[in-house]
Amino acid sequence: MTKEMIISSSAHETRVAILEEEQVAEIFIERERHRGVVGNLYKGRVSKVLPGMQSAFVDLGLERDGFLYVSDVVATFEEFDRLETDDEDPKRAGSGNGGRRDREKGPEPKIEELLKEGQEVIVQVAKEPLGTKGARLTSHATMPGRFLVFMPTVDHVGVSRKIDSRDERSRLRGIVREFREQTGFSGGVIIRTAAGGRPKEDIVSDLSYFHKVWTDIRQKSETSRAPAVVYQEQSLVAKLLRDLLTEEFSAIRIDNEMEHRRVLELIERIMPSLAPKVKLYEKEYPIFEEYGVQAEIDKALRSKVWLKSGGSIVINQTEALVAIDVNTGRYVGKKTAGRLEDTILKTNLEAVKEIVRQIRLRDLGGIIVLDFIDMEDKKNRQKVLQTVEQELRKDRAPSKALQVSDFGLVIITRKRVKQSLERVLTEPCPYCVGSAVIKSSSTICYEILAEVKKISGDFNGRSLVLRVNPDIARALRDEERAVFKDLKQSLGKDITLKPDVQLHHEQFDVMAIG
Repeated sequence: MTKEMIISSSAHETRVAILEEEQVAEIFIERERHRGVVGNLYKGRVSKVLPGMQSAFVDLGLERDGFLYVSDVVATFEEFDRLETDDEDPKRAGSGNGGRRDREKGPEPKIEELLKEGQEVIVQVAKEPLGTKGARLTSHATMPGRFLVFMPTVDHVGVSRKIDSRDERSRLRGIVREFREQTGFSGGVIIRTAAGGRPKEDIVSDLSYFHKVWTDIRQKSETSRAPAVVYQEQSLVAKLLRDLLTEEFSAIRIDNEMEHRRVLELIERIMPSLAPKVKLYEKEYPIFEEYGVQAEIDKALRSKVWLKSGGSIVINQTEALVAIDVNTGRYVGKKTAGRLEDTILKTNLEAVKEIVRQIRLRDLGGIIVLDFIDMEDKKNRQKVLQTVEQELRKDRAPSKALQVSDFGLVIITRKRVKQSLERVLTEPCPYCVGSAVIKSSSTICYEILAEVKKISGDFNGRSLVLRVNPDIARALRDEERAVFKDLKQSLGKDITLKPDVQLHHEQFDVMAIG
């Protein structure tokens, strides 16, 4: 698969698009005023301990306190056992236990035994604040590098299971252990898949970097007053290059000269063979327009997505879950296609690929319910589920698919770390307050009638001016003229109707004059 990275950078915002086979697959946005906090380390202060929920709130100096579960303070054996294999998900790999323990494990300590109000703690943000929820925190820090993941709270050297050569695994472990012995370097390390076959200098470079960073963090935490940031994650572009860059990328295009220089310097350090593929985009036409990224972003903010066959999918986000519905739409199959079942299967299979692409593009997470068109044949239902699982393998975020109904329902659980694209780029509609609907014109007319009747005794025979949105004025003159007539009759005099484009559709003013 050929890939391209398109980077649009300014003083206020950095946007990155990943193209796969010339089609937009992922979008990342970072705004200078609202930089993400995942990966940052804070010296925080415990503001409240909740024994009933076995958790605590920690003041980080952010808008809302972070949330720390007892399981993120004390690691379990299951978390420790995962360390050796979870190199692709460093946040999970980082749930260490501070060193090896005996297999005999006593009862897990309670949150009130571990933390007290006012206590200062070093924590890392594992999940961005989402909606009204504060950041999810962990006391087991992890810092991903190009070839290694550093975990200062454990004493363990693990190797990605994707490096299957026993000799290579042994060689890499040996490099890390030798460095630890020579420098007194403490903390755990997971050797990532990207380290396979790399020279000793590359591994040592990562170790030296971590050694310096952790020394700086400890010094800063000793001298800073809580709450304070003691370590800030790298910029968006640096993180993506560190985590995503492979030989599959045919080009990295950047529209900012300063960012181009920074990227070139970084790539020459971590993957010099890809340096010739870093291109400075110098056209006046916006780079996201040139490569069709902006059009895909605009589509990703709409609920309906059309399929090539004429079918469609409809995506609706709620607080609890994401619902995605599949429709045949204009697609009715060909005369030679045979049974209706064939048409439905083809639409469902086409929808699967677009659904997974939209999940990645929109960065949807949590529980995602897919409502496919009903299929009678069990084999067809199984084929759709298998295709879902196959497409999800392209996704870097941990996810799982489960068929829960013979009527076409499939549930996907996908790890959510940051806000979705919709949450980043939009805000609730001030008209519908996020409900996606507003009251009908008829409903507003009836509400005006009820309100005027309720307060009619306060007018003392004075004339009335009714100020409404132009759509409501039109309704009162046309289809709801009987309501307007009833209004006048209830007051015993004429009412002056005054349309006002400044008024919200649901807003109206009743004023007495004279």
